[in-house]
This record gives sequence, C-alpha cells and structure tokens, in this order.
Amino acid sequence: MAVTTPQAGTKRVVIDRVEPQVDAGLYPVKRVVGELITVTADVLCDGHDMLRVVARYRRGSKGRWNEVAMTDQGNDRWGASFSVDEVGPWEYTVVAWVDHLLTWREGLRKKAAAGIVEEVDLLVGADHLRTVAERGSGSAARLLAEAAAFLEERSNLLQSRIDRALDAGVIQAVDRLPDRTNAVTLATPLQVWVDRKLAGFSAWYELFPRSATDNVHRHGTFRDVINRLPYVSRLGFDILYLPPIHPVGVTARKGKNNAVTAGPDDPGSPWAIGSKEGGHRGIHPQLGTLKDFRALVAAAKEAGLEIALDIAFQCSPDHPWVTEHPQWFVQRPDGSVQYAENPPKKYQDIYPLNFESPDWKALWEELRDIFLYWIAQGVTVFRVDNPHTKSFPFWDWVIAEVHHQDPTVIFLAEAFTRPRRMYRLAKGGFTQSYTYFTWRNTPAELQEYLTELTRGAPAEFFRPNFWPNTPDILHEDLQSGGRAAHVARFILASTLSSNYGIYGPVFELQESTPARPGSEEYLNSEKYEIHSWRLDETYSLAPLISAVNGIRRTNPALQSNRNLRFHSVDNNRLLCYSKSTDEGDNVILVCVNMDYQNGQSGWVEFSPAAVGLEQKLPFVVRDLLTGISYTWQDTWNYIALRPADVAAHIFVLETV
Repeated sequence: MAVTTPQAGTKRVVIDRVEPQVDAGLYPVKRVVGELITVTADVLCDGHDMLRVVARYRRGSKGRWNEVAMTDQGNDRWGASFSVDEVGPWEYTVVAWVDHLLTWREGLRKKAAAGIVEEVDLLVGADHLRTVAERGSGSAARLLAEAAAFLEERSNLLQSRIDRALDAGVIQAVDRLPDRTNAVTLATPLQVWVDRKLAGFSAWYELFPRSATDNVHRHGTFRDVINRLPYVSRLGFDILYLPPIHPVGVTARKGKNNAVTAGPDDPGSPWAIGSKEGGHRGIHPQLGTLKDFRALVAAAKEAGLEIALDIAFQCSPDHPWVTEHPQWFVQRPDGSVQYAENPPKKYQDIYPLNFESPDWKALWEELRDIFLYWIAQGVTVFRVDNPHTKSFPFWDWVIAEVHHQDPTVIFLAEAFTRPRRMYRLAKGGFTQSYTYFTWRNTPAELQEYLTELTRGAPAEFFRPNFWPNTPDILHEDLQSGGRAAHVARFILASTLSSNYGIYGPVFELQESTPARPGSEEYLNSEKYEIHSWRLDETYSLAPLISAVNGIRRTNPALQSNRNLRFHSVDNNRLLCYSKSTDEGDNVILVCVNMDYQNGQSGWVEFSPAAVGLEQKLPFVVRDLLTGISYTWQDTWNYIALRPADVAAHIFVLETV
C-alpha cells in the first residue's frame, strides 16, 4: 500500500453524489431563465456532530457568490433550490462544515427536555458564544458576549440560563456568524448553461420560401414570405424556419423526385449550396437581396416571430470554396472531389467538408464567421443540418465561440442518428435536438421514450423537439392514417414536448403520398421543385393547429417537460398523460387515440391525487378543444375517442 501524507485532517465532512451534473461535471446542465435548479448531495461526517450545508451559485465564473441553505432530507441527503434569471453561463458548488455550536445547542435541547443539564454544559456553551462574538461586531457581538456571560453566571437560575442559550435572538445572531474554518467545498464548481425562454418552449413552422408563391411557374421571394407571415402568426407559431436560402449549384443538380438529371427549369435542392453567385454568405438571387432578407427578419419580429436559418456545412461542386480552398475537401485518386454518399444513396450535387483537413483551423474559423455573419443580419436561431456528420470538437468550439458573442443564440441539432451521438451533440452545446418521436408509434413506445427523455439523465442536457414530419420524413403512419393520424401525431408532438415543429403547408394540408412504396420521402417533394399552396382549403388542419398553440400559450403546464406523468388506461391503443405546474395550479390531461381507423374507449386512472394534489372527488375536467366539461366521480374514468370525430382530448383540471 502506498504511503500518503495526511491533507487537511481537520476537515471531516464528505460531499458526494452532487446533482444535477452531466458526466461528472464535464458538461453543463441546462435551464432557461426563470427555472429552478434543485441541488442535492450526500453530505456526512463521522460521529454525531451537526452539519451546516449551503449551495453557492453565481452568474459566470468571477461574480459574487450567492448562497442558499440546504436542508437535510433524510439519510444524509441534503437539498436546496435557486433560480437563474439571466442568460449565459452559471456555476454552483456545495459547501459544508461541522457546526460545533449547533451540535451543542441541539444537545442542550435534548438534555433540557430530559432534565439532565449540568453546569459544564452551560460553560461549554458560553465558550462557543464568546468565540462567535469575537468573529462579529456591533450589536450582534454584544448580544452574544452578554449571553455568554449570562450562561457563566451561576447565580442565575438554571432554567433562565437554558432559555437564554436557546433564545431566538441569540440563535439568529449565531447563525449569521458561522465558523467555516474547516469547511469543505467541491474541488471544482459545476456548470449550468441558461438559455432564454424560447429555448425551453417554442413552436416551429418550416416552409420553403420559393414555394411562398401564387404560381408554380414563379419562384417565391422573401417578399412573398413576408406576405405569408400573418398566416404563420395566426397559427400561433414562434419560429419560422427557412431551409437554406443560399445560391443553388448547377453542376450535378438534382431534378424532380431526386432525379439524377435536372431539367432546364428545375430549381435544384437548396441544400446543394453555392454557385458563381456566392456561398454560405450569399442569397439565392431569385429569393431577393440582403435588404429584402433584413426586411423579412424585421417584419417577422413585428409579427411576433423569429426567423430560423438552416445551416448546412456542405457545398455544391460550384461553391467558391471548391476552387479557393480545395484542401477543405477530400480529393480522390482520380483527381475528383469526393461527393456525399450514404450507400446505397448518392448525393452527387453535394461535397462534404473534410474536418481532417491540415487546414482545419482556417476551416473552423470560416464556419464560425458564417454564424456571426447571419447573427449580424438579425438571426439568432439556427437549425443545423446533419451535425453528427461533422466533428464533435468543432461543435463544442464553435457553439462556445458564438455564445461568447451572443449567449441568446439557439441551435437546433437535426441529427437522426444513434442515441449517444445525439446526446453528445446536446452535451456539447446544442440547445434543442430532433428526436425519434416520428418512429415511436404505439402508446408503449412513446411512454418508454418520454420516460427516458424526461426522467432519466438526458433531462439535464437534452431538450427534445418533436416533429411529426419533415421534408425528409413522411412516416408510414401519416401515409396510411389520413387525417386522424395527422391530428393525433400533431397533438402528441405539441403536448408531449414543450418544443415541437411541423413542416408546412404539407402537414396542415395532409399531403401523404410517398415517392414510392416503402419510402419516407414525399412524392414531388419541395426539396426539388416549386409548389404553390392553397392555404384556405376547408379540410386544412390550420384551425386545430391555431387552437392547440393557443392552449399551449395559456397553460403553463404545457411549457415544460419536467412534470410529465403517464396514466394507466385499460386499452393499449389509448395514450393518456398529464402535465402540471410545480404549484399544481394548472393541470392538463391529454388522451389520444392511436388507432387511426377505429374508435377506441377505455378507463383511465386519473384524479387530483394522481398528480400530487389533495384528493377531491368528484372533480371537473374541461376539454379545451371542445369546451365541454365532465364531472368525474372516481379515480378511474371513462373516455371514448373516434378518429373521424374526437381523436383526442386536452382536458384542464378545473379548480374545485
């Protein structure tokens, strides 16, 4: 056994299992402005001495520490909460020490109750009080010195001396002057990243600007998108997300339905970025000018919306970088540049960047400056395309660089990949993340997945953003389930997760034809052609979408994922879950029929007691979609949902 030198032997307290933290403090936990951080820790020492424990916290790493007392929750587990009120980095730590005066005081209480107080007990207390007085000044010090003298004076009645020792004023003065000489503090503070509220509660709407046109033969413009803003605003969205707005390459341009050869009028994929007109700082000429884009950003703000831009770090063969920085791409032995592949798929119109380039530093700086350029144009929300195909260290660095310039920036990771990769991107700084929601298609699958996201370790760093569809994903449920599937998947996305999005107008118009059997691609996808949409169709889901977004905004319970609970139901085609505020003053119960062809009914176990409230029977729930109220008499209650009529309930628990 190795021989070690004792270190700080007088520091007897042990601090262990501090939560929340991510990977032993390697990455920050995440919160939004106004949220609580509840700190818990195992804090213990030998023997019977009493402990004092505080959580300390501050904005940044150099500010003044604030602190809140932690309380013993039993079995040496301590806890406390504090709120964060500013965007950016925070840190917290735990400090604990043996409080000898508290140990004496609590011992005196017990002895007094048992009638066994001895003279020496009061003399010990007097010494403690005098020591504390010497650390203080003014009236508090005088109060404690006088109390010490009173305890030492044997002519005073024993009970009077005990009462003085336990006097509330004396206790209060002592507690303000703790002896932290032997306090123990975590070796390294734990990190917290605090985002603005939009990071924790948002509704995204994606549209292709070139399809904001009234004529398929005319390319849409930013001015057309401005005209579309009232529609998106009426639907109740917070963020309008635009696929890449940059010049589109001509070489190897894809045609309709991803055809290898494009026709003369085919606009190509917006993700094939770059042409002679420019690259990632450029704007596709048919969309308008930079002035037009700035006008769109300003108009969106007036409409209560933020513009989110797609950042896709890849290039068409015509991108200026291909000739200006050939070292940023993989060169093949035949002299050609490696295009993107995901065998058997080939993307001849896209060149991926080489993150192992010897010139990686210049590449990283250029990519960072692209973010900063668009931030300068008023954009502070970015959806990042396929980040899992780029270097993790790059994302760690670039997000930190951007947040150093502007901590309000939101990054959404579009990464449909293995779970640990998705989680690693979130740990590295991505604000929100796409998920597997689209492929969780039974009540059991959704309950298991949401339990992982909201009750497991990912809840501290991974903010899910649920999308029932994207330009790349038309799930079989939407293909075969028709309107009922669209309604159900929309309500699930928008109420299970506090962040969600839809790709429209195809979603509200329920476009559901796949490119071919077994495909998740849309037939005649906007990725490869221009569309003109009839937004006033009577069958549109726009009224439902507007209603649900209104429900989300007026019910705080739906603005967080932390109090999600699933409720037992005796029909495995029904999913029932609730969300509630911490105070319990807003409780929402959602029931969804996940059989898109047949009506389903059953009994759900739900009552005020099921969400931690005082049991009150009967109670009233009101369906926020229909306005109809129901009086439920018991803890098990009957529901019936029909795809063609009422596919879901969004109940609010009425105040009794």
